[in-house]
Amino acid sequence: MSDRALAVVRAGALTTVQDRGRPGHAHLGVPRSGALDAPAAALANRLVANPPEAAVLETTLNGCALRPRSTVTVAVTGAPCPVTVDGRPAPWGAPVRVLAGALLDVGSARAGLRSYVAVSGGVAVEPVLGSRSTDLLSGLGPAPLTDGAVLPLGRPGAVHARVDVVPHSAPPAELVLRVTLGPRDDWFTEPAVRTLTTRAYRVSSASNRIGLRTEGPSLERAVSGELPSEGMVLGAVQVPPDGCPVVFLADHPTTGGYPVIAVVRGTDLPAAAQAVPGTPVRFVAVRRR
Repeated sequence: MSDRALAVVRAGALTTVQDRGRPGHAHLGVPRSGALDAPAAALANRLVANPPEAAVLETTLNGCALRPRSTVTVAVTGAPCPVTVDGRPAPWGAPVRVLAGALLDVGSARAGLRSYVAVSGGVAVEPVLGSRSTDLLSGLGPAPLTDGAVLPLGRPGAVHARVDVVPHSAPPAELVLRVTLGPRDDWFTEPAVRTLTTRAYRVSSASNRIGLRTEGPSLERAVSGELPSEGMVLGAVQVPPDGCPVVFLADHPTTGGYPVIAVVRGTDLPAAAQAVPGTPVRFVAVRRR
Protein backbone atom coordinates (compact mmCIF):
# COMPACT_ATOMS: atom_id res chain seq x y z
CA MET A 1 0.00 0.00 0.00
CA SER A 2 1.11 3.59 -0.62
CA ASP A 3 2.77 5.45 2.23
CA ARG A 4 -0.06 7.99 1.90
CA ALA A 5 -2.17 6.23 4.52
CA LEU A 6 -3.38 6.35 8.11
CA ALA A 7 -3.26 3.34 10.41
CA VAL A 8 -6.03 3.28 13.01
CA VAL A 9 -4.57 2.46 16.40
CA ARG A 10 -7.69 3.26 18.45
CA ALA A 11 -11.01 3.61 16.65
CA GLY A 12 -12.94 5.11 19.56
CA ALA A 13 -16.64 4.72 20.34
CA LEU A 14 -17.75 5.64 16.82
CA THR A 15 -15.47 7.21 14.23
CA THR A 16 -16.68 7.50 10.65
CA VAL A 17 -15.49 8.98 7.38
CA GLN A 18 -17.60 12.00 6.38
CA ASP A 19 -17.63 14.67 3.71
CA ARG A 20 -20.38 16.97 2.44
CA GLY A 21 -22.66 13.99 1.83
CA ARG A 22 -24.57 12.63 -1.15
CA PRO A 23 -27.56 14.91 -1.75
CA GLY A 24 -29.90 14.34 -4.67
CA HIS A 25 -30.59 10.64 -4.15
CA ALA A 26 -33.60 10.73 -1.83
CA HIS A 27 -35.81 9.45 -4.65
CA LEU A 28 -33.70 6.29 -4.55
CA GLY A 29 -34.11 5.97 -0.78
CA VAL A 30 -30.55 7.18 -0.11
CA PRO A 31 -30.09 9.71 2.73
CA ARG A 32 -27.85 12.72 2.37
CA SER A 33 -25.45 11.69 5.16
CA GLY A 34 -22.27 13.80 5.58
CA ALA A 35 -20.70 15.54 8.59
CA LEU A 36 -23.28 16.42 11.25
CA ASP A 37 -21.39 19.56 12.25
CA ALA A 38 -20.65 20.74 8.73
CA PRO A 39 -19.05 24.09 9.70
CA ALA A 40 -16.57 22.31 12.00
CA ALA A 41 -15.64 19.82 9.26
CA ALA A 42 -15.21 22.63 6.72
CA LEU A 43 -12.97 24.55 9.12
CA ALA A 44 -10.75 21.51 9.67
CA ASN A 45 -10.32 21.14 5.91
CA ARG A 46 -9.44 24.84 5.48
CA LEU A 47 -6.80 24.61 8.19
CA VAL A 48 -4.91 21.86 6.33
CA ALA A 49 -5.50 23.37 2.83
CA ASN A 50 -7.87 20.65 1.70
CA PRO A 51 -10.66 21.41 -0.79
CA PRO A 52 -14.12 21.73 0.77
CA GLU A 53 -15.22 18.33 -0.52
CA ALA A 54 -12.33 16.41 1.12
CA ALA A 55 -13.33 13.63 3.51
CA VAL A 56 -12.53 13.96 7.22
CA LEU A 57 -13.00 11.75 10.26
CA GLU A 58 -15.93 12.39 12.61
CA THR A 59 -15.30 11.07 16.13
CA THR A 60 -17.88 10.54 18.87
CA LEU A 61 -17.26 11.14 22.58
CA ASN A 62 -13.80 9.65 23.08
CA GLY A 63 -11.86 10.49 19.91
CA CYS A 64 -9.43 8.13 18.19
CA ALA A 65 -5.72 7.46 17.72
CA LEU A 66 -4.00 7.39 14.33
CA ARG A 67 -0.51 6.71 12.98
CA PRO A 68 0.31 8.22 9.55
CA ARG A 69 2.69 6.35 7.27
CA SER A 70 4.05 9.63 5.87
CA THR A 71 4.39 13.11 7.31
CA VAL A 72 1.04 14.91 7.24
CA THR A 73 -0.63 18.08 8.49
CA VAL A 74 -3.62 17.50 10.73
CA ALA A 75 -6.27 19.76 12.28
CA VAL A 76 -8.88 18.84 14.92
CA THR A 77 -12.04 20.94 15.29
CA GLY A 78 -15.62 20.49 16.51
CA ALA A 79 -15.91 19.37 20.12
CA PRO A 80 -12.92 20.70 22.09
CA CYS A 81 -10.64 17.86 23.17
CA PRO A 82 -7.01 17.18 24.12
CA VAL A 83 -4.69 16.44 21.18
CA THR A 84 -1.27 14.84 21.55
CA VAL A 85 1.49 13.70 19.18
CA ASP A 86 3.65 10.93 20.66
CA GLY A 87 2.34 11.94 24.07
CA ARG A 88 3.23 15.63 23.72
CA PRO A 89 0.40 18.19 23.80
CA ALA A 90 -0.55 19.66 20.41
CA PRO A 91 -2.99 22.47 19.64
CA TRP A 92 -6.68 21.88 19.00
CA GLY A 93 -8.18 24.03 16.23
CA ALA A 94 -4.87 24.64 14.46
CA PRO A 95 -2.65 22.87 11.89
CA VAL A 96 -0.30 20.30 13.43
CA ARG A 97 2.58 18.59 11.61
CA VAL A 98 2.67 14.87 12.40
CA LEU A 99 5.75 12.94 11.30
CA ALA A 100 5.57 9.53 9.65
CA GLY A 101 5.12 6.87 12.33
CA ALA A 102 4.16 9.31 15.09
CA LEU A 103 1.02 8.65 17.12
CA LEU A 104 -1.71 11.27 16.89
CA ASP A 105 -4.15 10.88 19.77
CA VAL A 106 -7.46 12.77 19.70
CA GLY A 107 -8.85 12.55 23.22
CA SER A 108 -12.30 12.60 24.77
CA ALA A 109 -14.51 15.63 24.17
CA ARG A 110 -14.36 18.12 27.01
CA ALA A 111 -17.63 19.61 25.80
CA GLY A 112 -19.92 18.56 22.97
CA LEU A 113 -19.92 15.18 21.25
CA ARG A 114 -18.19 15.14 17.88
CA SER A 115 -14.69 16.19 16.86
CA TYR A 116 -13.43 16.39 13.28
CA VAL A 117 -9.98 15.28 12.13
CA ALA A 118 -8.79 16.60 8.77
CA VAL A 119 -5.56 15.25 7.25
CA SER A 120 -3.73 16.94 4.39
CA GLY A 121 -4.85 15.28 1.17
CA GLY A 122 -8.10 14.05 2.70
CA VAL A 123 -9.25 10.53 3.45
CA ALA A 124 -9.33 8.87 0.02
CA VAL A 125 -11.57 5.84 0.45
CA GLU A 126 -13.59 4.91 -2.64
CA PRO A 127 -16.63 7.18 -3.13
CA VAL A 128 -20.13 5.72 -3.38
CA LEU A 129 -22.70 7.77 -5.31
CA GLY A 130 -20.26 10.65 -5.34
CA SER A 131 -19.50 10.71 -1.61
CA ARG A 132 -17.08 9.06 0.80
CA SER A 133 -19.47 9.47 3.74
CA THR A 134 -20.40 6.60 6.02
CA ASP A 135 -24.20 6.27 6.15
CA LEU A 136 -25.24 4.36 9.25
CA LEU A 137 -28.84 3.93 8.09
CA SER A 138 -28.33 2.53 4.59
CA GLY A 139 -24.87 1.05 5.12
CA LEU A 140 -23.42 2.92 2.14
CA GLY A 141 -19.85 4.16 2.25
CA PRO A 142 -16.98 2.83 4.35
CA ALA A 143 -17.70 0.97 7.58
CA PRO A 144 -17.07 2.79 10.87
CA LEU A 145 -13.40 2.65 11.80
CA THR A 146 -12.02 -0.38 13.61
CA ASP A 147 -8.68 -0.90 15.35
CA GLY A 148 -6.05 -1.90 12.82
CA ALA A 149 -7.83 -0.47 9.78
CA VAL A 150 -5.75 1.45 7.22
CA LEU A 151 -7.18 4.45 5.39
CA PRO A 152 -5.69 5.76 2.13
CA LEU A 153 -4.93 9.47 1.87
CA GLY A 154 -5.00 11.78 -1.13
CA ARG A 155 -2.14 13.97 -2.24
CA PRO A 156 -1.81 17.24 -0.31
CA GLY A 157 -2.48 20.48 -2.12
CA ALA A 158 -1.55 24.05 -1.18
CA VAL A 159 0.32 25.23 1.90
CA HIS A 160 -1.85 24.97 4.99
CA ALA A 161 -3.19 28.01 6.84
CA ARG A 162 -1.03 29.81 9.39
CA VAL A 163 -3.29 30.89 12.23
CA ASP A 164 -3.16 31.81 15.90
CA VAL A 165 -6.84 31.41 16.67
CA VAL A 166 -9.90 30.28 14.69
CA PRO A 167 -13.57 31.14 15.22
CA HIS A 168 -15.70 28.30 16.49
CA SER A 169 -19.02 27.88 18.24
CA ALA A 170 -19.03 26.43 21.75
CA PRO A 171 -21.19 23.33 22.27
CA PRO A 172 -24.63 24.49 23.41
CA ALA A 173 -25.56 24.74 27.08
CA GLU A 174 -29.13 25.00 25.76
CA LEU A 175 -30.12 23.88 22.28
CA VAL A 176 -32.46 26.41 20.65
CA LEU A 177 -34.03 25.11 17.44
CA ARG A 178 -36.02 27.50 15.27
CA VAL A 179 -38.84 25.67 13.54
CA THR A 180 -41.41 26.32 10.85
CA LEU A 181 -44.64 24.54 11.78
CA GLY A 182 -46.02 21.98 9.36
CA PRO A 183 -46.63 20.22 7.16
CA ARG A 184 -48.62 18.02 9.59
CA ASP A 185 -49.12 20.30 12.60
CA ASP A 186 -52.88 19.97 11.98
CA TRP A 187 -52.56 16.32 13.06
CA PHE A 188 -51.96 17.57 16.61
CA THR A 189 -54.18 19.35 19.11
CA GLU A 190 -53.72 23.09 19.59
CA PRO A 191 -52.41 22.52 23.15
CA ALA A 192 -49.84 20.07 21.72
CA VAL A 193 -48.55 22.64 19.22
CA ARG A 194 -48.29 25.19 22.04
CA THR A 195 -46.47 22.62 24.17
CA LEU A 196 -43.88 22.05 21.44
CA THR A 197 -43.02 25.74 21.22
CA THR A 198 -43.32 26.74 24.89
CA ARG A 199 -42.18 23.79 27.00
CA ALA A 200 -38.66 22.52 27.60
CA TYR A 201 -37.34 19.20 26.32
CA ARG A 202 -33.94 17.56 26.78
CA VAL A 203 -31.67 15.52 24.53
CA SER A 204 -32.13 11.78 24.96
CA SER A 205 -29.21 9.37 25.24
CA ALA A 206 -30.87 7.38 22.40
CA SER A 207 -29.89 10.12 19.90
CA ASN A 208 -27.55 9.24 17.03
CA ARG A 209 -26.61 10.34 13.50
CA ILE A 210 -30.10 9.42 12.29
CA GLY A 211 -31.99 11.63 14.68
CA LEU A 212 -31.82 13.72 17.83
CA ARG A 213 -34.37 12.17 20.17
CA THR A 214 -35.91 14.20 22.94
CA GLU A 215 -37.46 13.55 26.35
CA GLY A 216 -40.22 15.74 27.71
CA PRO A 217 -43.96 16.37 27.47
CA SER A 218 -45.81 14.11 25.06
CA LEU A 219 -47.61 15.75 22.13
CA GLU A 220 -51.25 14.72 21.81
CA ARG A 221 -52.57 13.80 18.40
CA ALA A 222 -55.79 15.27 17.00
CA VAL A 223 -55.90 12.73 14.15
CA SER A 224 -55.66 9.01 14.86
CA GLY A 225 -54.19 6.46 12.51
CA GLU A 226 -51.02 6.77 10.48
CA LEU A 227 -50.07 8.56 7.31
CA PRO A 228 -49.06 6.77 4.14
CA SER A 229 -45.27 7.04 3.93
CA GLU A 230 -44.20 10.44 2.66
CA GLY A 231 -40.91 12.18 2.00
CA MET A 232 -38.76 13.30 4.94
CA VAL A 233 -36.32 16.20 4.86
CA LEU A 234 -33.26 17.09 6.90
CA GLY A 235 -34.43 18.80 10.10
CA ALA A 236 -37.94 17.30 10.03
CA VAL A 237 -39.44 17.05 13.54
CA GLN A 238 -41.27 13.74 13.47
CA VAL A 239 -43.49 12.62 16.35
CA PRO A 240 -43.56 8.84 16.95
CA PRO A 241 -46.25 7.10 19.05
CA ASP A 242 -44.60 8.03 22.38
CA GLY A 243 -45.30 11.70 21.55
CA CYS A 244 -41.71 12.92 22.01
CA PRO A 245 -40.27 14.84 19.02
CA VAL A 246 -37.38 13.44 16.99
CA VAL A 247 -35.26 15.83 14.89
CA PHE A 248 -33.98 14.11 11.75
CA LEU A 249 -30.24 14.50 11.16
CA ALA A 250 -27.94 13.58 8.26
CA ASP A 251 -28.57 9.81 8.16
CA HIS A 252 -32.36 10.14 8.44
CA PRO A 253 -34.71 7.90 6.44
CA THR A 254 -36.00 9.47 3.24
CA THR A 255 -39.61 8.46 3.91
CA GLY A 256 -41.72 7.96 7.03
CA GLY A 257 -45.27 7.43 8.23
CA TYR A 258 -45.31 9.39 11.48
CA PRO A 259 -46.50 13.00 11.19
CA VAL A 260 -43.98 15.85 10.94
CA ILE A 261 -45.12 18.68 13.18
CA ALA A 262 -42.37 21.12 12.16
CA VAL A 263 -39.03 21.51 10.37
CA VAL A 264 -35.87 22.91 11.97
CA ARG A 265 -33.89 25.59 10.16
CA GLY A 266 -30.78 24.12 8.61
CA THR A 267 -28.48 26.67 10.24
CA ASP A 268 -29.49 25.37 13.70
CA LEU A 269 -28.63 21.73 13.00
CA PRO A 270 -24.83 21.87 13.53
CA ALA A 271 -25.45 22.74 17.19
CA ALA A 272 -27.65 19.65 17.46
CA ALA A 273 -24.62 17.57 16.48
CA GLN A 274 -22.81 18.76 19.61
CA ALA A 275 -25.69 18.57 22.13
CA VAL A 276 -24.86 15.96 24.77
CA PRO A 277 -27.60 13.86 26.41
CA GLY A 278 -29.47 15.91 29.00
CA THR A 279 -28.96 19.22 27.18
CA PRO A 280 -32.15 21.36 27.43
CA VAL A 281 -33.93 21.81 24.08
CA ARG A 282 -36.34 24.59 23.11
CA PHE A 283 -38.31 24.68 19.86
CA VAL A 284 -39.01 28.27 18.79
CA ALA A 285 -41.65 28.85 16.09
CA VAL A 286 -40.74 31.27 13.30
CA ARG A 287 -42.97 32.62 10.57
CA ARG A 288 -43.44 30.70 7.41
CA ARG A 289 -41.54 32.28 4.56
